[in-house]
This record gives sequence, C-alpha cells and structure tokens, in this order.
Amino acid sequence: MTVIELPDDQAAALRAKAAAQGLSLEDWFKKLALAEPIEAPKKSLIQFFRDSPLVGLELGFERDGDSGGDIDL
Repeated sequence: MTVIELPDDQAAALRAKAAAQGLSLEDWFKKLALAEPIEAPKKSLIQFFRDSPLVGLELGFERDGDSGGDIDL
C-alpha cells in the first residue's frame, strides 16, 4: 500500500467522509479501491461533434494546395 502525507485539513476532510459512512479511513480507502470504476456514457463521434460548443461557427479547414518541393530518392 502506498502511503502519502496529506496536509492536516485534507486528512481531516477524508476522515470525516469515511466516518459519515461508518468506516475508518483505512477501511474507506479499501472500499474505494475495490469499487467498480464509473464509466462515462459512450457517445458516437457524430454526437460528440453535435454537442461541441463550436457548433455553428464558421471555421476554415481548407488544406494548402502546395504539395511541397520535389524529393530526390
């Protein structure tokens, strides 16, 4: 188990959260470690872009026509 030093106010806040569930700080950490991770709902790429704050903005995504110089191989 990794042990870290916390400032007293942070340690007290964590102890209070543990106590609110009737657990010691160590038992609360064990409970958190064993808990299933919460997964964010998956969105399709289309829905991701539809929900973007950039929707409706006129953004220029044109490519430069210059293909560069000749390459000697």
